[in-house]
Amino acid sequence: MNRRPLRRCGATAVLSVALLLSACTSGGVRGAAGRGGVGDPLFPALGNGGYQVRHYGLDLDYDVKKRHLDATAELTSEATEDLRSFQLDLQGLRVSHVRVDGADAAFSRKGHKLIVRPAEVLRKGARFRTRVAYAGTPQEMKDPDGTTEGWVKTRDGAFVSGEPAGSMTWFPGNNHPADKATYDFTITVPKGYTAVANGELRSQKTAGDRSTFVWHSGRPMASYLATAGIGRFEVHTSRTPGGLPLYVAVDPAEAEASKGPLGKLPEIVTWESKLFGPYPFSSAGAIVDDTPKRINWLALESQTKPVYAGAPDTVTVVHEMAHQWFGDSVTPKTWADTWLNESFATYAEWLWEEREGGKTPQQQFDALYDDTTDPSRWAFPPADPGRAKNVTGTPVYERGAMLLQELRNTVGDKAFFAILREWPAKYRYGNADARDFIDFCQEHTDEDLGPLFNAWLYGKGKPQREG
Repeated sequence: MNRRPLRRCGATAVLSVALLLSACTSGGVRGAAGRGGVGDPLFPALGNGGYQVRHYGLDLDYDVKKRHLDATAELTSEATEDLRSFQLDLQGLRVSHVRVDGADAAFSRKGHKLIVRPAEVLRKGARFRTRVAYAGTPQEMKDPDGTTEGWVKTRDGAFVSGEPAGSMTWFPGNNHPADKATYDFTITVPKGYTAVANGELRSQKTAGDRSTFVWHSGRPMASYLATAGIGRFEVHTSRTPGGLPLYVAVDPAEAEASKGPLGKLPEIVTWESKLFGPYPFSSAGAIVDDTPKRINWLALESQTKPVYAGAPDTVTVVHEMAHQWFGDSVTPKTWADTWLNESFATYAEWLWEEREGGKTPQQQFDALYDDTTDPSRWAFPPADPGRAKNVTGTPVYERGAMLLQELRNTVGDKAFFAILREWPAKYRYGNADARDFIDFCQEHTDEDLGPLFNAWLYGKGKPQREG
């Protein structure tokens, strides 16, 4: 994500108060009741316990003029304990029917939780299918830091920003980074519109005045990375020199300004693949929209297709594409470790700028360290943001990238660039946290990295510069 001033990533419904409070439960149900929330340190009510989603099948029919969505979501999940009930995250929207394994299921609503009571107890280890029929006008949300996410109306359609909670504004799910699944999207829109989602376009057909687009995303994906863009896009398809398919959808109002930066997409993917190892997905691309001026961020690293709120510059494209390795393929276990996403993406910017004849990463580090105009850089440690509103604060980006430069200085270039390649390979399509990263780095050197990580990841205030 880019949420920094003038180049930052990623409700008028307000983000549910429950996100900032302890998770709700369905205490009135006898037997095993799947809990709401998974104990995230920043968003304790996001996600749900008792099951893991393996696949989402989303069938969406959107009326652009009326802003009305008719939809069904079919979730294939695995119970991790005996369940008499379980919960899904869904903000707003009216649920008309729920079925579990083909049988009608009772359901109720509490805040952003949809509580489902299947006809039979779900046994631990069992796979089960949940089908939810729902409809309404999807809403935006306000994050704790004041930024906009969720289902965002545009001049000619809509786009989705899901970080950290926005996916629950358009489909029910287990809305936490720790639960990754594959996805299929079937999106029906008015004729003349294009619907874009993650992964690859499987089919496109028009019947009467409606067009249907079918997309498939076959690698595990966190719910916050799922996206849907609907508009009168200019669509460009091509391939990288290595043969990777590219699908770029751009609002005509942003086409001219986007041409140069997005024209470098094949070069950027090729360059980052040399740095970080093979590109982790089977396609890449971008969605560029022309959003209202009230959108105060520029980009979100949606899996395979970053979403840009307006025409990006080249460095922003570098940043968002680096997230395909750091954040999308390797996803934090909790929101407290967003720095694992943003530090690497910011450092990728530094490496690109050096490649283009600009400052070296060390010069970037020195300039930030010596700067006295932005004390927010030292407001909190990257791995201990403390409050939900800090999830994408400045230290997560800049101090996290500065940590990587200090790590490079400590272990040397050979070990450092091996870490850049081998870290995303080890945790490919999975989840990791700060402890995993510290242990991984320690395996690559005889130097004691404890003081470095204690100072730059967890220490309060401005760390002392090494050397």
